[in-house]
Amino acid sequence: MNKIEAVAPSPITVVLADDHELVRDGIRARLSRVESLEVIGEATNGKEALELVAALKPSVVLMDVSMPLMNGLEAASIIRNQYPQTRVLILSIYDNPEYVRGVVQAGAKGYILKDISAKEMITAILSVANGGYYFSSAVGPTLVGATKSAPVDDPYGLTDREKQVLAAIAKGQPNKEVAKNLGISVRTVESHRLNLREKVGCKNAAQLYKVAQELGLLLEG
Repeated sequence: MNKIEAVAPSPITVVLADDHELVRDGIRARLSRVESLEVIGEATNGKEALELVAALKPSVVLMDVSMPLMNGLEAASIIRNQYPQTRVLILSIYDNPEYVRGVVQAGAKGYILKDISAKEMITAILSVANGGYYFSSAVGPTLVGATKSAPVDDPYGLTDREKQVLAAIAKGQPNKEVAKNLGISVRTVESHRLNLREKVGCKNAAQLYKVAQELGLLLEG
């Protein structure tokens, strides 16, 4: 079987958390085809996942939403607060707005459906491991619907340009890419990022992502 080539700056370690052994077996088989990915642990519930994260410090936890003892959203919230170096990618069979909204609120970096292709799953893992966010293509419209369900106000007094930069940050774009897309200098982008953090009181990209969602900026572009 040919190996799937994947570009990554360093090996990406993964913990699988799902209470169905067949699901874990299938995912492990998929990921074994990527030389830069390594499954270093498996859990059957959220509590076991937390124990593995504490012990192994993986790059990514690929975790089901519905598990016994502790569900994926509870575990994701704890991982975000206690082990910020590990990024959570939620795996689920559900695509309803409540689940998608809950994932973002819990601090997970992405949401993919169990029936996606191996290629998309690998892309999602690489994206969140490298600092970005990933939502399964089938979940995109649902995420938009969930965001549209609430009125959008801007209590922060952001300028139009600051909103553009905030939206780009939320989508995981690096400064150089933001500058190119908006036709401004990298230094200007850095200045906008600083102003954004001061205005909205956020210290990291995950918090800025939540603000962007609240303001409806993820619906654009």
